[in-house]
Amino acid sequence: MAGIYPAACKTNLVSCRESVFYSFTFIYFFSIFNSMVFRELRLSRAMEFAIHEINNRTDLLPGITLGYEMHDSCAAVPMAIKVAFQFANGIERFFNDSDSCSKYGAAAVPALVGESGSTPSISMARILGLFGIPQVSPYATCACLSDKRQYPAFFRTIPSDHHQAAALAKLVKYFGWTWIGAVRTAQEEGICVEYSEAYYRTQPRSKLERVANVIRRSTARVIVAFLSSGDMRIIMEELVRNPPPPLQWIGSESWITDPEFLKFNMCAGAVGFCVPRAVIPGFREFLLDLTPAKALKSPWLTEFWERTFSCSLKGKTSARECDDIEDISAVQNPYTDTSQLRISNMVYKATYAIAHAIHGAICNDTQCDLKLCLVNFTKNGFPVSFDSKGDPVAVYELINWQFKKGALDFMTVGLYDSSKPRVLISFSSRNSMNNCKRMKLIVPVSVCSESCPLGTRKAVQKGKPICCYDCIPCAEGEISNTTDSLDCIHCPSEFWPNKRRDSCLPKPVEFLSWDSTLSIILTAFSVAGAIMALSVAGVFYKHRTSPIVRANNSELSFLLLFALALCFLCSLTFIGQPSQWSCMLRHTAFGITFVLCISCVLGKTIVVLMAFRATLPGSNVMKWFGPPQQRLSVLAFTLIQVLNCIIWLTLSPPFPFKNLNHYKERIILECGLGSAVGFWAVLGYIGVLALLCFVLAFLARKLPDNFNEAKFITFSMLIFCAVWITFIPAYVSSPGKFTVAVEIFAILASSFGLIICIFVPKCFIIIFKPEQNTKKHLMAKLPSKAL
Repeated sequence: MAGIYPAACKTNLVSCRESVFYSFTFIYFFSIFNSMVFRELRLSRAMEFAIHEINNRTDLLPGITLGYEMHDSCAAVPMAIKVAFQFANGIERFFNDSDSCSKYGAAAVPALVGESGSTPSISMARILGLFGIPQVSPYATCACLSDKRQYPAFFRTIPSDHHQAAALAKLVKYFGWTWIGAVRTAQEEGICVEYSEAYYRTQPRSKLERVANVIRRSTARVIVAFLSSGDMRIIMEELVRNPPPPLQWIGSESWITDPEFLKFNMCAGAVGFCVPRAVIPGFREFLLDLTPAKALKSPWLTEFWERTFSCSLKGKTSARECDDIEDISAVQNPYTDTSQLRISNMVYKATYAIAHAIHGAICNDTQCDLKLCLVNFTKNGFPVSFDSKGDPVAVYELINWQFKKGALDFMTVGLYDSSKPRVLISFSSRNSMNNCKRMKLIVPVSVCSESCPLGTRKAVQKGKPICCYDCIPCAEGEISNTTDSLDCIHCPSEFWPNKRRDSCLPKPVEFLSWDSTLSIILTAFSVAGAIMALSVAGVFYKHRTSPIVRANNSELSFLLLFALALCFLCSLTFIGQPSQWSCMLRHTAFGITFVLCISCVLGKTIVVLMAFRATLPGSNVMKWFGPPQQRLSVLAFTLIQVLNCIIWLTLSPPFPFKNLNHYKERIILECGLGSAVGFWAVLGYIGVLALLCFVLAFLARKLPDNFNEAKFITFSMLIFCAVWITFIPAYVSSPGKFTVAVEIFAILASSFGLIICIFVPKCFIIIFKPEQNTKKHLMAKLPSKAL
């Protein structure tokens, strides 16, 4: 199999060297420029170590020895494309000065491990896919590579950036950060939220300064840096010159565990996702099992040894010649650092995946890529398999940069696993997160607008992102019971918002209750009126033989006093919570008792008028309106009202109902009329009788004063009519429970008018001026004063 890594670069092309090493054959063939990346060298040796293990196993590819060839891409797309064509066509004999290498074109490699970067991998995958040569990348994360129509033979052991972006979004949401900045590399990867600044390391410095200034001026306190390690290093070096306010950095997998960034203290508290750290047994010993003699067998290892110890293995430079005292185990650099075997484990798994595919079917041409789809095994505790897109299951560790013994270090504080039914971020119970405050978790706030509290709704600010909004209080009758509510909801018809407008409470039900001050006052007057009527009846009964009582038709007077007592008491039915029975009782009792009163008054008026008509010579009027006729007239007038009430109660009786229209914030519990025609018929009938009574009393006003009570009836009817005429507009315009109070007041006022005008003067004579309570005085014929 083949491997391609941007490991080292020299100006010369190095000839092919063959050597028997660890009992298998390997070939190095590469072109390099003047640099060496020790980390990439470690990755290439992880592949070498995996092949060494596979060749020593008896259960995997028994009897077959794997060879490999490694190439340097120099992190350049043209070089990657060139190597891809070489893989597809078979390696040609370049600069072969040894008989060990084949003098003829070698067969095309069946599979490839690499490349590290997404951009070179895209270029290679397009070419290799045409020939069905599978490419298993340990580090290319671009989500575009999951498209099997463009890259049919591409696989990878590192999760796609699609999963990383989803994990970062869940992390941002978990901490409630709604106003964040984002910087990304100008390649096929990246996310953006509030502002998105893209740059690449090769762009002019002015572009870099502009991006740095955007970060410094931004009001967002959280920044997502979805960058490669090289791009991140450049931006950090620029920001160090003029540091911005403390920021909460969210890093991508490419740099969040890079030890070179620990020197930037401004990143303290940074969080980000990376592939899980692994332990590869025997790998560190394999890396350190290096001597000058072994290093000479590989141009990469030769370059590494000479650069590490500043000596020359071949003696061709001015540097001192290397001897056997150099100790690689004492060196601390990315090659020997095995504390963070994350990407190395991706290379390790990729190599084993290819071996398992070859084990499934000894590949030729296009078979190996099909077998890779079926790979499913576990290595070092990590499952290895590929989905239909050639991607593995996305598993990330959540890393937090924390101060440990005065220095920044990487701490694993959580886990993200896309294979779980509900993809969540689970936090470690052993390690808690720290932020830039160094000592404890204080989640920084990064929002454009504070959360809208309960009782308000969000209104997006014009011309700004959706996360910038104003909090508008809910309108009257509406609530919002969730934070950051987009809309307020109307309360049900019988509910009203509380003062905070975050919940709907039942509207208070209002009616003229017994314990209210107004009810107590009205009840007192009602009871007092009834007592007054009974007291007058008592006085009349005690002096029933006196001339003034006998002269004023005592039978109708007692009936009138009884009816007035009922009128006073019927007002009590209007007080208290309305019910079906109370609503029917209050209106019918009022209508019938008042008709009874007016009928009695009308009878008394007719009696007075008839009595003086009977004194005329030849008049025989009284025989037509004697006591039986008087009783029948009262009964007839009352029965007509009873009939009105029966029809009203039968067809459409009054009923209790909740008036929701008069007040928005409370309910008025009142009695509905049922039929307005019935109500006004009852009231109109009373008015007709009162008007008739008033007219007759007015006609009898000039009869002798001492016997004539017509003027008192006239006054009482005048008061009665005035009260009920003013009642109509007051009743219509009075709000809520005051409508009932107005009706009670009208009943009491008219009742008091009748009893005071008709009976009080007589009681005054009976009690205080008994000398006038004589037949002689009553028969005196004095002209009546004009009204």
